[in-house]
Amino acid sequence: MQHMIALALSQIEKIVIGKPEQVRLALACLLARGHLLIEDLPGMGKTTLAHVLSSSLGLSYQRVQFTSDLLPADVIGVSIFDAENHSFTLHKGPVFNQVVLADEINRASPKTQSALLEAMEENSVSIDGRTHVLPTPFFVIATQNPLFHEGTYPLPESQLDRFMMKISLGFPDKKAEKEILKTANQALNYSDINSAISLELLILMQSKINEIYVSDAILEYIITLFQHTRTGEYSVNPLSPRAGKALVAAAKSWAFMDNRDHVVPDDIKSVFSSVCEHRMAGRHTQGNESFSQQLLTLVDSEQFYRLGN
Repeated sequence: MQHMIALALSQIEKIVIGKPEQVRLALACLLARGHLLIEDLPGMGKTTLAHVLSSSLGLSYQRVQFTSDLLPADVIGVSIFDAENHSFTLHKGPVFNQVVLADEINRASPKTQSALLEAMEENSVSIDGRTHVLPTPFFVIATQNPLFHEGTYPLPESQLDRFMMKISLGFPDKKAEKEILKTANQALNYSDINSAISLELLILMQSKINEIYVSDAILEYIITLFQHTRTGEYSVNPLSPRAGKALVAAAKSWAFMDNRDHVVPDDIKSVFSSVCEHRMAGRHTQGNESFSQQLLTLVDSEQFYRLGN
């Protein structure tokens, strides 16, 4: 299985150049049955990452451009009366795909943003009082522009909490940008991308991740990290038990991708920022170090856990 994962990562990285960590996090999020939020400036490759990821896994994909006039029915679908058959017919929205790209989600109104809440949490949607199950796997990738851009609506905490991870691609280094510019005029045909992992194998991988062992020492380490956010000492939102579940699932996925049957402290450290930073919404930083990295350093220095696991 790890060979297939390596193949998929290699295929994606040939197109999303110079961002191996972000590509790996995105795949780990999908394997862990989470949803991904990407915040960055326009033109940084957010849409490309979403489309290439879905193509590399052979999943159905649809992009929804979120705008201020987008309605919830445009996302989830609507029942339309068929006069000839005297019945209502469901016209499914883009959310009935396995990978849904909610592009520039924070440009839509809060009412439309919330249309994704049930889908992301329950893997189903309710239309006219009837519940419709979404396909498996179901993976939402949302992109958003930084909040200082005009015409944006900040995502509420309840919406942010539905995203297992939040990442940023950032500017490429000089070598990667040179490669990008060399292929600037070459149109990318996503249909030419071969599926590296079959649907059956992907679902099997997701079930195998649930079997990854997490020791009590690792759980104590996570709890210690979370308790530091609940003391009121720092100007951050406290991390909830739901955030803990997301962190454990992401760490299991990371361990699985490294071909291990158990989680180690480095797995927690690798995914902690992407899982927890957007939930804390912290501004307590020193230099260029994020609060999540400061928190990891603090807990490590206090030796609240032992490596023997």
